[in-house]
Amino acid sequence: MSRESRPRMRRAARIGALVEDVLHARGFEDKIREYRTWLIWDETVGPQIAARARPVRIRDGVLEIRVDQPVWMQQLQLMKPMLLGRLNDRLGGAVLRDLFLRQGKNAPVVPPPVPPAPPAWLKVALDDNDRAEIEATLGSLDDPELKEQLRRVLTRQKQLSKSKGGS
Repeated sequence: MSRESRPRMRRAARIGALVEDVLHARGFEDKIREYRTWLIWDETVGPQIAARARPVRIRDGVLEIRVDQPVWMQQLQLMKPMLLGRLNDRLGGAVLRDLFLRQGKNAPVVPPPVPPAPPAWLKVALDDNDRAEIEATLGSLDDPELKEQLRRVLTRQKQLSKSKGGS
């Protein structure tokens, strides 16, 4: 397809959406639904169970779960129908057929890292003269999308410059 005949892209596509489209095109919808188990596990089973039992793998619709203590293994064996129902409800249908419990040591659950605070220069306020200078620089541009993107870049550049003591 030539560049002229393609419609203009409004925004860049997110990589997650592109990967999902490729996987769907290749017929991996069921595998994607199965492997969402890792994403929903903690929330679905609750913090007590999540601290003692972790999903390890899925084979032919059977989720293997590693449990760290025999007492918890017995408890989860009794809770198996309820857990299986909750997981399948959250996964959007009968994705998992069974749960297989295996005793073993689980790696400790590491909480996600706290995102760093934004840099101080982002909090620098611009005065009217700074904004007028940016608008004067952008004055001759006709493309509103490009103009907005450049406005953001120039604003950040001006904030960074002012934070370093520049004009």
